[in-house]
Amino acid sequence: MTDVLYLYIFMLAAFTGYEVISRVPVILHTPLMSGSNFIHGVVLVGAMYALGHATTPLQIALGFLAVLLGAANAAGGYVVTERMLAMFAPKTKKKLPAGEQGA
Repeated sequence: MTDVLYLYIFMLAAFTGYEVISRVPVILHTPLMSGSNFIHGVVLVGAMYALGHATTPLQIALGFLAVLLGAANAAGGYVVTERMLAMFAPKTKKKLPAGEQGA
């Protein structure tokens, strides 16, 4: 019975999350991405804690995989956020050397 309850809660959370995120205006995607990067950092800390308390080889392997994927996810999220923010940065014109300003 509890497995069905957990599945129901997971499905309800997934549906609610999809509905909430699909209604976010485009202008708020960058701040939302930054917030999710923070959550990925917390997940990474949890994975490191779990790996630190692992005792069997299977637990160690799964903990290592969790830390590896969590770190890649967090780092990739920050790279994507940085690129998104760079799209909104003011453009600066490059100065040409003195001899090339005739055009």
